[in-house]
Amino acid sequence: MTPENNSSQPNPPDSNVTVENLNGASPTVPPESAKIVTTGEPKKPLPPPPSRKVFAPLQPPQTTAEMSASVLILGSIAAMIIGLAIDIVWLGLSGATLAIAIALRMMWPNWGKIWTQVIPPTWRTLIVSSFGLLAGTVGLLILSGANGEVGSRNIKINWDAVGAVGEVIGALGQILIAILGVYVAWRQYVISKDLTIQQNRITQQQTIDAYFQGVSDLALDEQGFLEDWPQERAIAEGRTAAIMSSVDAEGKAKILRFLSQSRLVTPLKRDRLLGRPILDGDGGYAEDRDHGIRVIDLNVMLAGADLAGTDLRWTDLSEANLVRANLSKCDLVKANLSRAVLYDANLVRADMRGAALFYGSAETASPRSRTEFPNYQTGEHTGAVVERADFTGVKRLSEEQRYYCCTWCGSKSRETIPGGCEGIPNKLGR
Repeated sequence: MTPENNSSQPNPPDSNVTVENLNGASPTVPPESAKIVTTGEPKKPLPPPPSRKVFAPLQPPQTTAEMSASVLILGSIAAMIIGLAIDIVWLGLSGATLAIAIALRMMWPNWGKIWTQVIPPTWRTLIVSSFGLLAGTVGLLILSGANGEVGSRNIKINWDAVGAVGEVIGALGQILIAILGVYVAWRQYVISKDLTIQQNRITQQQTIDAYFQGVSDLALDEQGFLEDWPQERAIAEGRTAAIMSSVDAEGKAKILRFLSQSRLVTPLKRDRLLGRPILDGDGGYAEDRDHGIRVIDLNVMLAGADLAGTDLRWTDLSEANLVRANLSKCDLVKANLSRAVLYDANLVRADMRGAALFYGSAETASPRSRTEFPNYQTGEHTGAVVERADFTGVKRLSEEQRYYCCTWCGSKSRETIPGGCEGIPNKLGR
């Protein structure tokens, strides 16, 4: 007997094979006897299109006690009407009294909520005190001896006086209503002012973000490298000068932090032929204080600027003109102020920890000069101009900073430096 072709081989079990296309390669084709089962998820039916529904505002449900009270009020009114109809006085009085009592009981919690939500706490005390004052005045007028006969304990009410008091109370009520109207108008003004300030902040932030993007597009090439040309630097400086005059102190601080951290105000070492900045080998651009070129030169953009109370940590303000600038209460930790012009600047209670006022040593450092080149090894002509600056209450001033400021700030500013300047020469001579 000749065995069948498949008798020598066992029947292959049914297998689940997932047919996939791997990066364009042809999948392995299973034998004919195998079953191909797709393990992909079945297609879900599309949800029906949403129908427009108008939802009514949710209202708190009526409690059982409120429903019972409403039924009792309606029953009391019905009893009062029946008593009036059949001439039963006690039934009508009972129904009326019960309706009033239940109505007052139901209204009291709501009046309490209105009292606490609508009337401010200060006005609550004033209103209650006013009512107490008026009630006490009326009581004294009624209970005083002027309303009774001599030797008699009976009190006779002078209705003319009561009427006069009522007119006074009405006048006071009108005055209180007028005061309340003024208060409401004032609150509306305050709220409108706050909204205007918030809107101005949002608009200013949008303006600053647009400035950041514009300067980045000017300074960077298509590959993201710093490749600025003279005309692009001029446009970037013009944009910076324009926005500096249109933002507040916090906006100026944001711009200065952006320019400093992106090294756009730092003198960079450049190729003398192409003008391109040179990498320092550590993932950044090489700094060249002697001959470097800044992307944006601040020049006189900050002269007389108000930067009080802002965060200027690690900012590069070197060679910036800060004449009569308000830097009071500023955070100047690790800020670079070398060769900056701080003439007549306000540094009251500023934090100067680690701020660079000069290069080299304090004994050989001197302020910048218009005619002499700076020497960054010895510190000559690398220091900030601190003449007539106000150092009252300056925080964390180091000994080297104190020595330099006492040496070059002048006799007027020496009196404001914390710790005094005893034993430190006045090299400024005035």
